Amino acid sequence: MRVAVLADIHGNLPALEAVLAEVEAAAPDLLVVCGDVASGPLPAETIELLRSLPDARFVRGNADRELVSAFDRRLSNDWCATQISPDQRDFLASFPETLSIEVDGLGRVLFCHGSPRSDEEMMTSETPDERLAELIGGVDAAVVVCGHTHMPFDRKAGAVRVINPGSVGMPYAEPGAHWALLGPGVEMRRTDYDREGAAARIRKSEWADAEEFARSNVLTAPSAEDAFAYFRAHGGP
Repeated sequence: MRVAVLADIHGNLPALEAVLAEVEAAAPDLLVVCGDVASGPLPAETIELLRSLPDARFVRGNADRELVSAFDRRLSNDWCATQISPDQRDFLASFPETLSIEVDGLGRVLFCHGSPRSDEEMMTSETPDERLAELIGGVDAAVVVCGHTHMPFDRKAGAVRVINPGSVGMPYAEPGAHWALLGPGVEMRRTDYDREGAAARIRKSEWADAEEFARSNVLTAPSAEDAFAYFRAHGGP
């Protein structure tokens, strides 16, 4: 089994389209998406594309959970929740918290969003070894793949390898769409799509943050220093 893994699309449909073209060329057996798929400028369109993929499985992210909650509470101040349909809401609500798959050359791989125990806990390249070991404690897997912090890394915590493929739609440190190919090894990928064209499409969204998203998360990206400062201010790294 070879697996392409994506995370943190955040409604950036042009980035997702570009990555899926490269995934198709790589011809993995399965696609796994580690959460936070729709909250962003093009939520409904992004969900529809993901729903059309025949060989894809999904893990719930905190933004997916919050979007379902906003939809259920009919929160009109959550623009993304007003854009999705009941069927799209149910699609997001169907995501499990974790997913475990045997991957060629890697063994059992556990996919999650934040950590195996929480969709909001942060695992990064700077997380202290002791803290990382705590976050993955009790995991029955050779590899843990996470998302949530939008920056790629590949490191060890004792006997367990911990990987973040980076963010498809809202990257930190380096613009572009980041993802990974697993089996028999680990290949970190970056798709440098037409970001000017993507920014133009995103600016047409009625989402209040569309202009800022296009400028700061598509055409450019927050620096690694700014990202880690944010993580530290919110309970990480």
